Amino acid sequence: MNSRDRFLKAAHLEETDRPPIWLMRQAGRYLPEYRALKSKYDFITLVKTPELATEITLQPLQRFPLDAAIIFSDILVIPEALGQPYNFRDGGGIQMEYRLTNKAQIEALEDSAIPEKLNYVSEALKLTKKSLGKDKALLGFCGSPWTLACYMIDGGSSTDFSRTSEFAEQNPKEFILLMEKLSQSIIQYLNMQIDAGVDCVQIFDSWASVCTPSNYYKQSLQWIQMIIAGLKKPIPVILYAKGMNHCLNEQLKTGAKILSLDWTISLKDACVETNNQCALQGNLNPEFLTTDPITVKNEAETILKMSESLKGYIFNLGHGMLPTAKVECVEALLETVTHYRYG
Repeated sequence: MNSRDRFLKAAHLEETDRPPIWLMRQAGRYLPEYRALKSKYDFITLVKTPELATEITLQPLQRFPLDAAIIFSDILVIPEALGQPYNFRDGGGIQMEYRLTNKAQIEALEDSAIPEKLNYVSEALKLTKKSLGKDKALLGFCGSPWTLACYMIDGGSSTDFSRTSEFAEQNPKEFILLMEKLSQSIIQYLNMQIDAGVDCVQIFDSWASVCTPSNYYKQSLQWIQMIIAGLKKPIPVILYAKGMNHCLNEQLKTGAKILSLDWTISLKDACVETNNQCALQGNLNPEFLTTDPITVKNEAETILKMSESLKGYIFNLGHGMLPTAKVECVEALLETVTHYRYG
């Protein structure tokens, strides 16, 4: 069984010999080859240059025995395509060129011709697909409408995105207009990725926990449901909603086939919560990759043993790779997972 088949079988709740593995934010600052490129080019240039994005996407697979690659890009390419550019603050974090405060600004967002505006992502996917061949799976991704709205309304990174929560409550019509534009743009974007050859897509609802439980469906999940329904052909969709493990059943109603977990819930509890009716992905705390190989091996084996009762399972981190991750810890993790056998 090749890596791509293993990944897709796990996604479709079919039996595999071992759990497939890919790592969120594969091309992190922990790799010296990535840092070498980053010393020559700024981040946005790397994202917008297909050859460079392809090179970065492939770097982890050239070093580690991963089953899938996720394209090197950024969730904020959607706001930029709509007319709201982004950059990075000197001290870290996202800075939008301006923040959305009124209806006129939202109406001015141009949500047509998204595939043309983001053709550089399509070209990077095609180049990567050609390099991967049929043996490895290729993942595309996007941010959820709610998560993108958080950056767009607050104007960049925030500890609580209070402006966004307040705007959604006080300006419901304007908020709905923004979410409709974002959802339709993302549908175009993901369908473009499907045309370019991705095997699976992941939706990152990274700031879902900003929503209150009573507003979660209205502010976030209904728009994700619309996006998944708008995809042009059946393709596994992974939904990752950090901090929302208490709402797994609600997430399943979106049509996502795989739920990605952070490290605050065990696979055993997630299996009970979802009645083992979907594939699960996760959920090693990325902090362990900053420790030592033995600790990583022990923690990974604990998760792997729990995964034996799941119908479908993909090993991953519970959040993105930290820049302080140690290469030797990543090596220990991959060795542990790739040598693990069910039964």
